[in-house]
Amino acid sequence: MADQINSLEDLAEAAGLETAAPVVEVAAPREPVRDALGRSYATGKRKDAVARVWIKPGSGKVTVNGKEMDKYFARPVLQLILRQPFQIAGVEGEFDVMATVKGGGLTGQAGAVKHGISKALQLYNPDLRGALKAAGFLTRDSRVVERKKFGRRKARRSFQFSKR
Repeated sequence: MADQINSLEDLAEAAGLETAAPVVEVAAPREPVRDALGRSYATGKRKDAVARVWIKPGSGKVTVNGKEMDKYFARPVLQLILRQPFQIAGVEGEFDVMATVKGGGLTGQAGAVKHGISKALQLYNPDLRGALKAAGFLTRDSRVVERKKFGRRKARRSFQFSKR
């Protein structure tokens, strides 16, 4: 078999077609997304909580539902959760955050604001995307409470068995 076809070019040559150079698409660099006031907006979600988050350059002030972060999220653990995206991105104290949160409890709301801050940061400065994605902050945590089933005490817990 002297005229064996080994590649796409050989096949095109055998068919008498002209071969074109392969087209390689290069991904365009991401552009910052900001509104007329220089803010970036994102929606964060966790459990039943939904947070609408705006970030803009500032002194690092965080406002949630019109209150300071320390007043709304009194527990230090929840405040730590909110600071994580800034620490990972290395931009602590550089952005002011204004967030409105609805639904869920305080832990879910803190997770929702964290998700929203992370998404807004990567929209404001696309160079921060790699660090935030590697830390897993851009992925929505989809775990939600399982519904209660009929004939059970909770979602999976059975009623106590009584032999007599």
